[in-house]
Amino acid sequence: MFSVSDLRKGLKVEIESEPYVITEFTFTKPGKGQSIYACKLKNMITGTTMTKSYRSSEKIGKPQLNERKLEYSYQDTDGYVFMDENFEQVIIGVEMLGDNRHFLNEGIEVGVLFYNERVVEITLPNFVEKEIVYTEPGARGDTATNVLKPATIEGGYEIQIPLFVNQGDIIKLDTRTSSYADRISKA
Repeated sequence: MFSVSDLRKGLKVEIESEPYVITEFTFTKPGKGQSIYACKLKNMITGTTMTKSYRSSEKIGKPQLNERKLEYSYQDTDGYVFMDENFEQVIIGVEMLGDNRHFLNEGIEVGVLFYNERVVEITLPNFVEKEIVYTEPGARGDTATNVLKPATIEGGYEIQIPLFVNQGDIIKLDTRTSSYADRISKA
């Protein structure tokens, strides 16, 4: 059990047998009476949000979460197949991965959070390398500012890249912001 004073943004709690993550948190100390802790919570299974307030004397449940490192293997009709160190396969659906599916490379290791043997969160490495499969050539002399152009990476995701990056180049992407970080090699 968590004490209300333990609450903070990003903490995972259990409310009515459901795991939630705190997305926003405020503390109010009125002139008279107990302190009020107001939280905006997101359900880790359904994605719905709610707002809840707590008094300083209340307790909040701690969810039984299990984190495992899994390696991405391949995509099939049921979803994306991951494997653990014991070669046990876990299939994760497109709706759970969201846009993260565009950053998967074969053999990439991800952190998967389970609640009652159900996947509730996937954590990718901070950076991945991808090839630019399509982009227009940059216009010469158009470098007065940080001008960006659209590009499609392998997997079909579109991002904004600097003008000097060309089709066939390998780039490093920041998976937290889904944005260009660096050029690794030229085509």
